[in-house]
Amino acid sequence: MKVFEVVGQTRSFTRAAERLNLTQSAVSRQVRNLEDELGEDLLIRRHHHLELTPAGAELLATIQEAFHSIEVSLRSITEKSNQNRLRINVPPTFAKRWLLPRLPRLREALPDVDISLSTEATDTLAERGLLDCAIRFGDGEWPMLDASILMTERHVVVCAPSLLEGVKVEGPTDLQRFTFLHVLASPDRRYLTWRHWLDAAGFQDVDTRGGLEFDLLDLAIEAACAGLGVTVADRSMVRGQLETGQLVQLFDVEVEGHESYWFVTRPQAGNDPKVDAFRAWLLTEVSVDRAA
Repeated sequence: MKVFEVVGQTRSFTRAAERLNLTQSAVSRQVRNLEDELGEDLLIRRHHHLELTPAGAELLATIQEAFHSIEVSLRSITEKSNQNRLRINVPPTFAKRWLLPRLPRLREALPDVDISLSTEATDTLAERGLLDCAIRFGDGEWPMLDASILMTERHVVVCAPSLLEGVKVEGPTDLQRFTFLHVLASPDRRYLTWRHWLDAAGFQDVDTRGGLEFDLLDLAIEAACAGLGVTVADRSMVRGQLETGQLVQLFDVEVEGHESYWFVTRPQAGNDPKVDAFRAWLLTEVSVDRAA
């Protein structure tokens, strides 16, 4: 199985043999034995390369998933022996714009705790996984997990100050002259943050159908900083840019978002002092942020 996986990855008996430290004939023989046992061809042998048959492609995907699961389980057993490491998963924008600038304070608050930070959305709190806790963006509905709210988004409209040079922005007509920067909830659907903010501001007639779209709020903020247009952003995520003048707020309108950031753990994680200490630190930082 391992030999076939490497052959499937490299599409070459020669390269697979080099990687596995075997002879080419041994690699070819192993794959042929597997095909004979299954009674099915897994490879199409071309003159200079190999191709997977449909059965070969299906088996390769299954083997890769199985080996990955084994690796994760082995790593979990090894890593869990390190009682001083806290493994956290957070959304990418939250990690970059809220948590990362505060890491020095986190290190001061938890000097004996080593931090592992991941942002992969597929990184879950499955029972056998490595994660100790996560920060999730949503409505708080995660079955079989404990979730407590950290903070709700406060939406403001921001842009680079260079966009306002020689321009007065006093109403919806003025806003229409800029490019709208949108954040995607899925490949074919935008978040409704622009519509909610415009409704709250009384700007119902503004057409937001055009503009640029991004799959991360972080990218929309970067585009706004670069002067590409105007975007709706959570104030907490752009506080630094507003304080330095890299971004400016348009209109004195702040709208509460429909979703929030939540601290999420397995139900039994309440017995872990690291998780409890991290949760307490988060709540303190959120409180300071709200007061500011």
